[in-house]
Amino acid sequence: METKLRRRRGVWADIRNNGTSYLLVLPAMVYTFIFGYMTYPYMVIAFQRFNYTKGIFRSEWVGFRNFEFFFRSNKAFLVTFNTIFLNLLFILFGTLTALAIALLLNELRKKLFVKISQSVMLFPNFISWIVISYVIYAFFSMDMGIVNQMLNKLGIASVNWYTEPKVWPAILTLMHVWKGAGMSAVIYLATITGIDDTLYEAAQIDGANRWQMCMKITVPLMMPTVVILTLLSIGKIMYGDFGMIYALIGDNGTLYQTTDIIDTYVFRSLRQIGDPSEAMAVGLFQSVVGFILVFGTNLITRKFFKDGALY
Repeated sequence: METKLRRRRGVWADIRNNGTSYLLVLPAMVYTFIFGYMTYPYMVIAFQRFNYTKGIFRSEWVGFRNFEFFFRSNKAFLVTFNTIFLNLLFILFGTLTALAIALLLNELRKKLFVKISQSVMLFPNFISWIVISYVIYAFFSMDMGIVNQMLNKLGIASVNWYTEPKVWPAILTLMHVWKGAGMSAVIYLATITGIDDTLYEAAQIDGANRWQMCMKITVPLMMPTVVILTLLSIGKIMYGDFGMIYALIGDNGTLYQTTDIIDTYVFRSLRQIGDPSEAMAVGLFQSVVGFILVFGTNLITRKFFKDGALY
């Protein structure tokens, strides 16, 4: 009992001493509480035929029937495969690109150039996907697209890119990396700045060049951060980037073969059917699979690379 009282007093004392810090974090805590923890009770509608007038306590219980709409659909395998495949591409090329950017910027010695480069690379992260969709259209439109104009100059006929599903995984990956790699590189740069300078000094005394120091010191010490961020990304591998896919693809059915993901499929179904219970069932399925993937991947990581494990 005394230990609990001491802990409570310690917490309130810490709040009094660091009031400004807690005030800064308060909006994030309130947001997480409202849109995170307070939504948990509504997961029960995945097992109900939810009725808005009756609420979650009086709606009819239907068990796992809501899950059937997705798993019995002829699109279930396709959208699941597309979601996982696209996310694997995003994780792989996004991580490699961000690492390369961070390592290159770390090797530069002109601080002004580094700051300008960081600002330029961060800028795409703040551009809306809607704006980017118009940029993509300017490149790949049938008549006036820059890509088709270049092909015509080479004597190659124009291609209607918006009816060619095979090329869109590459386009989506390129856009995802272009938009997010700069922000990820900042995290890796922060990791590099935390590396002890004496390690580089000792390596330099031993005759190591910049490439050897990069490969033998910088990259190995960055691996825990890389692994942790990858684990977090794997946890969301069943969630597609709905904002990007819907902004760039929209309701273009000819591209669904390679771009339709779980989130866009559920969105269309919810828009047409209007049943929130079925949408919640799919969302719960995504969350459970994501948890299993994170737990399993972390278990493997902890066995072979303890420094990179989340817990």
